[in-house]
Amino acid sequence: MKSRMAGAVTQNAGVAMASALFGAALLVIAWELGPWAIGCGIKGNVAVGTGERIYHVPGQRYYWETRINLLRGERWFCSEASARAAGWRRSRV
Repeated sequence: MKSRMAGAVTQNAGVAMASALFGAALLVIAWELGPWAIGCGIKGNVAVGTGERIYHVPGQRYYWETRINLLRGERWFCSEASARAAGWRRSRV
């Protein structure tokens, strides 16, 4: 009986872990594609070395590699005009 219960607990822990990982993956996908899907796909990125605020538009070289980190002050924009008005410049590549 004890062995069967231990197996059930282990199985439940495995299901809980898989569910948590799946949920986390969905959040990452939603964060990466959500703003883009509703037309706000301009990524405002803060350069690590200089602190310069640069925005990337879809189709630019490093657009898909660019990640938004809210803790560093990075954000999404819905238009280039709003990015420029907030003091960001367009990526040169």
